[in-house]
Amino acid sequence: MTAAPAHRLSVAPMMDWTDRHCRAFHRALSTRALLYTEMVTAPAVLHGDRERLLGFDPVEHPVALQLGGSDPEQLAQAARIGAAMGYDEINLNVGCPSDRVQSGRFGACLMKEPELVADCMAAIKGAVDIPATVKCRIGVDDQDPAVSLFATVDASAAVGVTTFIVHARKAWLSGLSPKENRDVPPLDYGLVRRLKRERPHLTICINGGIASLDAAEAHLDDTDGVALDGVMLGRAAYHEPALLGQVDRRLFGEGTGDVDPFAAVERYKPYLAARLSEGWGLHAMTRHMLGLMHGRPGARAFRRILTVEAIRPGAGLEVVDRALDAVREAEARRERVGEAA
Repeated sequence: MTAAPAHRLSVAPMMDWTDRHCRAFHRALSTRALLYTEMVTAPAVLHGDRERLLGFDPVEHPVALQLGGSDPEQLAQAARIGAAMGYDEINLNVGCPSDRVQSGRFGACLMKEPELVADCMAAIKGAVDIPATVKCRIGVDDQDPAVSLFATVDASAAVGVTTFIVHARKAWLSGLSPKENRDVPPLDYGLVRRLKRERPHLTICINGGIASLDAAEAHLDDTDGVALDGVMLGRAAYHEPALLGQVDRRLFGEGTGDVDPFAAVERYKPYLAARLSEGWGLHAMTRHMLGLMHGRPGARAFRRILTVEAIRPGAGLEVVDRALDAVREAEARRERVGEAA
């Protein structure tokens, strides 16, 4: 089978969630999914602690840096820094609806300024040799999504951008919180499919409300003469990360078997050990694992051990082993009960 592009399945940039530890954990489940950083503003890249903000482990590849900003020159400089640090893609955030983002004139409010988005993307593309992509909404506030989405995409496509990740909801910049903006505005998957149908030369990926790999596969299927190029999972991948263990086989056509949660943790352990030796606390890393055993016997004990014990000073890999043992013991008990019945 021909290798599928990385965008076929990606994990969304999520503030406070997709930090370097989360990405290393997700990589233990899938070698092929494209991973994204949390959004980092261009000024922070230029003036902040770059290692803290942008540092990552080589195990994370392929990994994309998502930038926030609206100043083309600043974004170009930040993109150069990201490329020099080894990122595989630079993505511009044109979708985040938070108040802080609005006050900084970036994120979803840029849907109102498609030519400015194009100027920013032209600057980024001119600064780096790696792919430059856009993640956007379908519109904001009272915009007509059929107009605003196409305007944003067409303006950036005119300067050479070919890949767009579309969160298939509007964002309401007043009246809804960022959390509500992830759920309340209705999804319009049909509009994203129309975009692909009418702009077949572009790579169009869909994001928003996709809760399973079955749903992801449905978006990638050519059911109505249109097959989207990629799916971006957000909260589903974070809260039930075990599904990522099936991604390489189901979405990328790899011949290898799925990665079960126990194997994923074994893959993650060298990373955990390396970070512990650098002085990181265990909880900073295991907090991203809490949903790994979702739906399995012992899942509650697994979460409790990682939540309570990982925060203790000096907590090490033995805590992770105890959490795994709790699941094994619960599964063995269920099996014995089943045999007795």
